Amino acid sequence: MNDPLRLNELQRLALDEAARFRLLADNVPVLIALYQRDDYRCLYANRRYAQTFGKTPESVVGRTVAEIIGEEAASLIQPQVDRVVQRRESVSYERVLQGPDGLPQWIEVNLLPHVDSQGQVQGAFVLISDITKHRRAEAALRDSEARLEKFMLATVEGIVFHRGGTVTDVNQSLCQLLGYSREELIGRFVLDFVADSERVRVGQVMREAQEIRYESVLLRRGGEPLSVELIARTMVVDGEKLRMNVVRDIRDRLAAQARIRHLALHDPLTGLMNRSAFLEYLEAALRSARRERRSLGLLFIDLNNFKRVNDSLGHLEGDRVLVTVAERLRACLRVSDQVARFGGDEFVVLLDGLHGREDVLVVLQALLNVVEVPVQAHGRTLSVTPSIGIALYPEHGDSADVLIQHADTAMYEAKRRGGKEYQFFTPKMAETAYAELVIESQLTDALTRGEFVLYYQPQVEPSGERLVGAEALLRWQHPERGLLSPDAFIAVAERSPLMVPLSQWVLREAALQARRWHDSSVASVPIAVNLSHIQFRLQGFVETVRQVLEEVSVPGQWLQLELTERMMMDDLPAVKATLTGLRELGLSIAVDDFGTGHTALAHLTQLPLDKLKVDQSFVLGIGREHGASAVTQAIVQMARGLGLCVGAEGVRDRAQVECLLEWGCDEVQGDWVAPPMSVDEFERWAGKRANTAQ
Repeated sequence: MNDPLRLNELQRLALDEAARFRLLADNVPVLIALYQRDDYRCLYANRRYAQTFGKTPESVVGRTVAEIIGEEAASLIQPQVDRVVQRRESVSYERVLQGPDGLPQWIEVNLLPHVDSQGQVQGAFVLISDITKHRRAEAALRDSEARLEKFMLATVEGIVFHRGGTVTDVNQSLCQLLGYSREELIGRFVLDFVADSERVRVGQVMREAQEIRYESVLLRRGGEPLSVELIARTMVVDGEKLRMNVVRDIRDRLAAQARIRHLALHDPLTGLMNRSAFLEYLEAALRSARRERRSLGLLFIDLNNFKRVNDSLGHLEGDRVLVTVAERLRACLRVSDQVARFGGDEFVVLLDGLHGREDVLVVLQALLNVVEVPVQAHGRTLSVTPSIGIALYPEHGDSADVLIQHADTAMYEAKRRGGKEYQFFTPKMAETAYAELVIESQLTDALTRGEFVLYYQPQVEPSGERLVGAEALLRWQHPERGLLSPDAFIAVAERSPLMVPLSQWVLREAALQARRWHDSSVASVPIAVNLSHIQFRLQGFVETVRQVLEEVSVPGQWLQLELTERMMMDDLPAVKATLTGLRELGLSIAVDDFGTGHTALAHLTQLPLDKLKVDQSFVLGIGREHGASAVTQAIVQMARGLGLCVGAEGVRDRAQVECLLEWGCDEVQGDWVAPPMSVDEFERWAGKRANTAQ
């Protein structure tokens, strides 16, 4: 009775085990089937196998291999099946099929003999696995490795692989960067090629397997440092995890960055520190000087008449002069001093560690001497002189802005004195500078509002006192201060852009007045106009004068242009060309204030001049000072010997006139004749003389 129960239990357990096996077999990612030996009919197939061939597990059982997979496929695998059945061998092979998406599909087929308890082969198990993902991954890896190999060969950047710090492979570019052959590098320790200062950092990146980009320094053969950028990565090559470093030579980049930093802090022409960098340097020096109670000296340097170099020889030659001056400044300063170019022809010098003004004077003398040395430019010898203003810390200010402002103010005072000069700042200069600033702002409005007027001073023969000319003299009818002579404003105007339009206004107004007087016969004589230095140096000045003459319908003979000795010294060929052009327009040329400048006598024979005007400082001394009389007489005789007309300014009494007449002077001008007069006053004066003459 117990036996049937046990049999039933065993049957139930067997069914459960079979169900579990089928459940397992249906869910594994493998195609499974069992074929019997004799006719190769299917005894079992899991769901995945049956579905692959468009069937169900139930419908596939009992069918032959050919019926399930097709005659062609069955014939292809028959040799493999024979090996399993006849030789009891396990067979494994791969096949490439076309997948549903049209792409290749790789399968791995394993055929295993089914052996009974007596060791007889009863059939064959078929296990089919889809290995497409693996093969595609392997292909991708091979492609990646091939690309890496090509990249290593083609790239100019160095590449090194290492395992635990030992070099396993390098490309040719790295060999060239370091100066070693591939054989010399492989097997060496990576840190052997790293600069001592960088070994801790590089070692840390290696130990921690950091994925990072950073700058470092390697050592080339012979110990030469090589600035590089390292890109550290971990890679799998041939199934092995390795560390890879891309080595990028950044010497050119660092040089470019250094160049950019240099340009940001230095003047590109002279190589000196520029304005912004000097201000930072000055601020730091002041902080240090406050802590250590040191004295500083700030020198503001401007090159006198530098504009004439640019105007006459061009900016290229002007740049060469600036470079030469910069080199001389740098050469004569102490190690503790600093020099910068502020822009244009302006330089600043900071003197550190001063013990008194005596230290400043030593440097000043050296600066004045070296800057004044002639400079060769365009085959010519040019002499440029500096005007230097000095402000001391803490005496003249305790901030950078104040010191620069005060040094600049002192420089303008030195420039006003003319020539090679220096001036220490004084509080009075600041007051003067402020007053000049006010005047400069008022000058612009004055020209717009028509506050400028011309006064005229007659020029007569010393014998019969016949009117031979009139000099136009500028005046400012100030709304608050009344009538101002040029002494009150012309120096300020000459340092401002206003001087050019103001000078042009004077020229045009004098031409208009000449036409009026000639038309009315009030004074049919030339009107003399004083030229400003800036005006005379303007490009196209001759053409400007021609246009004025045409616009007001005045012939050139009705105007006389007066220039100073200094204006003739700037650039003899250029001056000669300008004066020749003016003479061709019919204008006459006079040298004003002769005897106070430094004219080379040879210039008088080379330039197209018409008149010399003896400066009033000599005329004033006639009859009182033997030297003044001798100089005046010599100038008159020299002018006559050169065929030039000669005039005298500032004549005040009859005795002076008689001396000038005796020496051969052609014209006299001054209070003895008449003071400068307005147009109405001049016309009344001229009319009165005409009536007296009748």
